[in-house]
Amino acid sequence: MQMRSDAIKKGLARAPHRSLLKADGLTDEELDRPLVAVVSAQNEVIPGHIHLQQIADAVKAGVRMAGGTPLQVNTIGVCDGIAMNHEGMRYSLTSREVIADSVECVIQGHQFDAMVLIPSCDKIVPGMLIAAARLNIPTMLVSGGPMLAGRDRCGRQTDLNTLFDAVGQVTAGTMTEEECAWLENTACPTCGSCSGMFTANSICCLAEALGLALPGNGTVPAVYSERIRLAKRTGMQVMDLVRKGISALDILNEAAIHNGMVLDMAFGGSTNTMLHLTAIAHAAGCPITMDDWDAVSSETPNIVRIAPAGPLHIEDLNSVGGIPAIIGVLGRAGLLREDACTCHGCMADWIAACPPADGEIVREVDNAYSPIGGLKVMHGNLAPDRAVVKRSAVASDMMRHSGPARVFNSEEEACEAIFGGKINAGDVVVIRYEGPAGGPGMREMLTPTSAICGMGLDHSVALITDGRFSGASKGPCIGHVSPEAAAGGPIALVQEGDIIDIDIEAGTLELRVDASELERRRAAWKAPAPKYATGVLSRYAKLVTSADKGAYLS
Repeated sequence: MQMRSDAIKKGLARAPHRSLLKADGLTDEELDRPLVAVVSAQNEVIPGHIHLQQIADAVKAGVRMAGGTPLQVNTIGVCDGIAMNHEGMRYSLTSREVIADSVECVIQGHQFDAMVLIPSCDKIVPGMLIAAARLNIPTMLVSGGPMLAGRDRCGRQTDLNTLFDAVGQVTAGTMTEEECAWLENTACPTCGSCSGMFTANSICCLAEALGLALPGNGTVPAVYSERIRLAKRTGMQVMDLVRKGISALDILNEAAIHNGMVLDMAFGGSTNTMLHLTAIAHAAGCPITMDDWDAVSSETPNIVRIAPAGPLHIEDLNSVGGIPAIIGVLGRAGLLREDACTCHGCMADWIAACPPADGEIVREVDNAYSPIGGLKVMHGNLAPDRAVVKRSAVASDMMRHSGPARVFNSEEEACEAIFGGKINAGDVVVIRYEGPAGGPGMREMLTPTSAICGMGLDHSVALITDGRFSGASKGPCIGHVSPEAAAGGPIALVQEGDIIDIDIEAGTLELRVDASELERRRAAWKAPAPKYATGVLSRYAKLVTSADKGAYLS
């Protein structure tokens, strides 16, 4: 059969190209087969990626078993946990676009016939999926799998967020430094993506609903041998896509995006997934809006609550059937597009084969935690282009809140006030100029949100930002406020002491200041000078779109 890679290996004019490939040790027999890029993000910094060479080797074994020639290439990654609360976090969301570009460059530069993507963590997974949509060749994804949860001295499960909360508890005097040190050494016990339904695991789970990953991708723990077998099956399956001529956009289409949105609402994933799936949908040519998210949320029950929305972790979801158990419930309720195609067959057949729900970790629709989704779109005069909150991780007594604004123009300013005991019960912390362009890079706010929780203020203090949150964030934390402050959005006009009204059930976010006063403030407002004059952040700030559009580069 004719292959894309013929452009670099067929005919007399390609003798120099073949010579270079043979310098890699390839034989004529290997060159006659489809060339499959095994795109790994392995590195020795990110715990979700440190073991990815083992996954890549398994993928390559599967490709060879199925008659292809695998060739490994690598891309970068940034660990959000390590990048948190300092300048490094400006580079996290930025890296998503760099990753997409790098995958596009290496695949197009060498004209691969197919690719298997091997990410694990927050921006790497969506970056690779954006590249898959751009390239539109036979593609599959297999992640490195989730980390196991830790255990505290009472046997309760712990995770990375336990440590961020512990910092606030030590500051408040409710935990000793020795207790915190014990958690530091036990909360992240294995390799893998952090163990809750945080951003990395959320998007790895969504890859199953999007159809580009095999069942189990999002939930089989990193340290299980089943993860290696899954990687081998992925290598074999991508060759089946090659033989059938099924490319990424045959799978990643409007139906798949809808199914991803539904699954996201059902398990209440990270608010970051709304940012990423919106950008992926744009790349796939089937754009979605915040109104689309709002519509899906209104009709999708929240049937799973994994940390930070509950005490359980991804390994617990895996033990009762993983994502297929959720897909089965949603499919039987008629909430999924059964005409969607997946890398392993049609959605209707998958639904029919899915295991039943256990009723506790994965609930049935008639026993849902909530009749609406775990993520909620917010709107109002403070966020005309919308904002988002992880509704399922908000305590019932904070679904409605009104209080005075405590205004900070950076995350650092806010953290100094929180740790300094300057935030009081009833306050609404406003952190602005941290949006996609204004940050730049739309930093995650896990440190301030966890400090608020750790200091016992999560039942009395809300936080609003044009930045974003870690998937580990919990409580009344409203992010992605659009337009952002740097673009002159209303959040830039908030003044200390202004009353802000929040109604998460109704999805409203209102600044209690009349329109004429806001116009007076707007006339006096001046756009801030760019924070970076050179380098990647300078370019990013000039090109990035707003959060409600997915923060892709224009």
